[in-house]
Amino acid sequence: MAEAAGLYYELHGAADAPLLILSSGLGGSAAYWKPNLAALAERFRVIAYDHRGTGRSDRTPLATLTVEDMARDVIALMDALGIAHAHFLGHALGGLIGMALALAVPTRVDRLVVVNGWGRIETHTVRCLEARLTLLRNAGELAYVKAQPIFLFPANWLTLDAPPELLDDAAQLTHFPGSATMEQRIAAARAFDVLDRIGEIASPLLAYFSTDDVLVPSIASSRIVDRLSPDNGGTEISRHWGGHACNVTDAETFNRIVPAWLAEGLLPQE
Repeated sequence: MAEAAGLYYELHGAADAPLLILSSGLGGSAAYWKPNLAALAERFRVIAYDHRGTGRSDRTPLATLTVEDMARDVIALMDALGIAHAHFLGHALGGLIGMALALAVPTRVDRLVVVNGWGRIETHTVRCLEARLTLLRNAGELAYVKAQPIFLFPANWLTLDAPPELLDDAAQLTHFPGSATMEQRIAAARAFDVLDRIGEIASPLLAYFSTDDVLVPSIASSRIVDRLSPDNGGTEISRHWGGHACNVTDAETFNRIVPAWLAEGLLPQE
């Protein structure tokens, strides 16, 4: 198992290709990117990692946790692997980590993609997270896991197209990082607020979002782009369907648009 700075990581793609770091959402697992890895690895040397406290990374309980702490973990991983700079692709919480990283060490983030993220959490997202926490606290981890697809995927996709493993509650429970860790991660995501600092982000940024995301309203992505500096000429916004986990539910579109933007700075015809 590859490990650096307390984090499990895996490498995909040619060793001499441009570097791209992938960071997932609340679940924190590198496995989240499975539908996208082949397409990304055609153009990039991909580093996918499990967040601290999740998956195969160090699960030692942390006294406190912020999104900025998670960004510092990425810096430590980059240092351990000798990575001076890289592109960064983050989903939800992973996108928040990407923005925190770009603010902390601007020269180390080339292009940045934020998928269904926010600069300041929306009231609707707080309501959804509180509902999930109520399930976790009062009904337990299995109830939390059983409800999770409702927030991640569109109903028709779940009914017609979802692979069986995504609906296997027992299998999903084995990947759950534990109640204490999840509470801490949700609290960190709720507390994250860089909306008034978005203009300081120098990295070209693509806000990729779903109009039918039931967890994060699409206005959150618009608020990010609206606050970026006019000098950030690489800023783009890309609207799609597919729910919160749109890179999974509509991987074909995601795999056509995001690698091209990261490589060329241009959005293909949608």
